[in-house]
Amino acid sequence: MNCEIDGEMENQVEQEDKRRLINQVLELQHTLEDLSARVDAVKEENLKLKSENQVLGQYIENLMSASSVFQTTDTKSKRK
Repeated sequence: MNCEIDGEMENQVEQEDKRRLINQVLELQHTLEDLSARVDAVKEENLKLKSENQVLGQYIENLMSASSVFQTTDTKSKRK
């Protein structure tokens, strides 16, 4: 009878260990899903910012080419 009790206790301990491991795996899966979603969001934001930077860069280039302040370097080099 003592062997049966020991066997049942071992079985309960094994079951509890399995439940704990399953819970840990599930928690890690959720964490991984959250991190993956965050990475996707950051990638999307990065693409938006790159696009905005290109637009701003083009805008600045257009302003510089339209401004006489930035065109004076060209006329000085032609005079020499």
